Amino acid sequence: MSSFVGFRRPDGSVGIRNHVLIMAVDECCEGMARAISDSIDSGIVVTNFNTCMYGGNEEMINTMIHTGLNPNVAGVLVLAMGCGSIDPEIVAAPIRASGKPAHSLVCVKQKGTRTTIKEGQALAQMLQQSADNAPRETRPISELVIGVKCGGSDTSSGIASNPSVGRAVDKLVDLGATAIAGELIELIGCEAILRERAVSAEVADKIEQLIHEEEHRWHIEGAEVETMSIGNSVGGLTTLEEKSFGALSKTGTRPIQNVLRINHKIHEKPTVPGMYLSEATHLCGSAGMHFAALGAHLILWTTGGAGFNNAIVPVVRISGNENLINEDIDVDASGIMRAEEGVDSVAGRIVAKATAVAQGEKTSIEEIGYAYCSLYQKDQRLESLLRIKPGC
Repeated sequence: MSSFVGFRRPDGSVGIRNHVLIMAVDECCEGMARAISDSIDSGIVVTNFNTCMYGGNEEMINTMIHTGLNPNVAGVLVLAMGCGSIDPEIVAAPIRASGKPAHSLVCVKQKGTRTTIKEGQALAQMLQQSADNAPRETRPISELVIGVKCGGSDTSSGIASNPSVGRAVDKLVDLGATAIAGELIELIGCEAILRERAVSAEVADKIEQLIHEEEHRWHIEGAEVETMSIGNSVGGLTTLEEKSFGALSKTGTRPIQNVLRINHKIHEKPTVPGMYLSEATHLCGSAGMHFAALGAHLILWTTGGAGFNNAIVPVVRISGNENLINEDIDVDASGIMRAEEGVDSVAGRIVAKATAVAQGEKTSIEEIGYAYCSLYQKDQRLESLLRIKPGC
């Protein structure tokens, strides 16, 4: 399949899904957002549970804005309680500027919760109608943007699912598509290999710098955070280096165009088709939101058997662990572990599945069991202590 039929957006992008986002810029609006979302067919709630303060939290707000700009999103309603400092128009206005319908409501200005919900439901119905009327258009596979993520990694990940996804990524990039891998912390120790794939010395230096910064962030002496999970160890991984080289294989072999930064000043996106790295976090639910904010249509997720689900960006799960293959897995790569199938064969099935999902086919558990749409951001106080200067 060399094309897909998607939903045309006013900015010229084409989505493979047709969602309406109900965004709460503070947690106090969560209940209102849920009540409004439940009144329409394609509503998805994104809630900021971090803070209702704007200053110092611009990275999170930027993630909300760019998630609203994702081509899988048809329209957005942004809610605020009104006693915090995040004006919902900060989120709604840039989305509206793209030509996509976006509205905002402030509870205290609406004179209360019931009135806000009632008005919100009316606006959500308008957004739903706009989504239902979105024109369909056939577009080449080259316009797809695909996130690449691993989780629950085990021995089979480095031998089967990761190499298969890497080969699939090469095939998709060769077709003109764009692939974005994240979780730089999973690439510690791979800097020299990645430098050789960079399209320029500048990109090579950026790869090394951002991997170093992420390592520093998560391994502060006296306050280390677990990055090698018990599941990794039980699954047969013995060192971070072993885990890293397995994770590296899922990025394929094609030239790396750039490392896309996500911080409080800059939210970079692909500028030309090809393979990219990014600052999309290794934290699962938050990674889903990062990939959505980077413009991904779908995510290829390699795993020893576990999986997460994102309501905005469909997740295709690939596993090589035959003991953990279940109804959640979209592509079974365990034949590689039994020497019954080769990496190239599994990669072909992954490409076929990805293009089918782009064409509208549901993933194994799409529309059920969603992970929460988590909003992650780097703590600017820590960034200052680390002397890391995002945007510089």
